[in-house]
Amino acid sequence: MSSRKLRILVGKPGLDGHDRGAKVVARALRDAGFEVIYTGLHQTPEQIVAAAIQEDVDCIGLSILSGAHNTLLPRVSTVLKEKNADDIAIFCGGVIPEDDIPGLKAAGIKEVFTPGTSTEDIIKWVKENIAEK
Repeated sequence: MSSRKLRILVGKPGLDGHDRGAKVVARALRDAGFEVIYTGLHQTPEQIVAAAIQEDVDCIGLSILSGAHNTLLPRVSTVLKEKNADDIAIFCGGVIPEDDIPGLKAAGIKEVFTPGTSTEDIIKWVKENIAEK
């Protein structure tokens, strides 16, 4: 078994200025033993992907509350493909209507966590679904 910790980038795409949830999830992931890189607010999809590649992460967790999830999240997936880095999995959380989830998954988002999801459930999903690159 590898001694390397699973590396997760937590990002806030777009103009959404609310990052409490992202920070709570980032801390919970860190406390669960993962190595977490938080990019901060107001990141473009291109900035998020560049950071993910530079940091050699295993996955990206995106937090979005702005309503722009159908534009920004698929763009992150597209930029990963353009950079030949689509082995980096993406999951997300935020205020996302149930009707939008199938489209996000079709665009390459592996899992969508809606309000009320416990950090324990997110950690469990990461442990079961994300492998080291």
